[in-house]
Amino acid sequence: MLDFIDFSFLDVLDIILVAVLLYYIYKLLKGTVAINIVIGIALIFLIWKITQTLHMEMLSGILGYLLSGGVIALIIVFQQEIRKFLLLIGTTNFSAKRGFLNQLKFLQSEINSETDTDTIIKTCAQLSSSKTGVLIVIERTNKLDFLVNTGDLMNALVNKAILKSIFYKNSPLHDGATIIRDNYIIAARVILPVSENTRIPARFGLRHRAAIGITEKTDAVCILVSEETGEISYIKDGGFILYKSIEELMETIKKDLSA
Repeated sequence: MLDFIDFSFLDVLDIILVAVLLYYIYKLLKGTVAINIVIGIALIFLIWKITQTLHMEMLSGILGYLLSGGVIALIIVFQQEIRKFLLLIGTTNFSAKRGFLNQLKFLQSEINSETDTDTIIKTCAQLSSSKTGVLIVIERTNKLDFLVNTGDLMNALVNKAILKSIFYKNSPLHDGATIIRDNYIIAARVILPVSENTRIPARFGLRHRAAIGITEKTDAVCILVSEETGEISYIKDGGFILYKSIEELMETIKKDLSA
């Protein structure tokens, strides 16, 4: 009994590191369907440890084989989330002014965003009325430097006039995506990776597939206006929602950028 409650410094450190890891996983998966799978796995693991403690050999053995043999299945299920994690680590700039921990942000409770979402949404609403195609990518934790160089570099503060001029139908910059970082338009006419998800409805074109593709691979969010219908879509984590209420969209995007 005494051995069970006799914690060493390494035990405490181990618990802290596991807690930080679980918190980071939660932040990465929060708001996605995958979080329910993680909760299910955690419950199975907890039951397994309880059965081991109670010396329930048969049940603990079955659960143990289930957990150990499910690693490959988990990799398949969480391939998008694993890709996001590796992309986050691989694109982290250790020498950046914000510092390594500030870029990872897993020790912070919030992502501090100063993006002028009101201007962005109101501009999209105006462009929607004229059925002008729009694809805006708002960067969050994952840096999108690997995409910026595929387009035309900019360094313009977000405002309605510039956004409208970029997506004007005869503008040389309208074809492609515009990336926004910290309320600055950093690139236009950017080429995005197209999603290979076969479940995307056929009525959605390359602009929708590109928006879904970048949100599958990173934690960025996209605002899209359809040229065909003028509908405004909000894309996050590979899923999209059509919004008829501008106020509702503003509320959603502000919540996501501060979550």
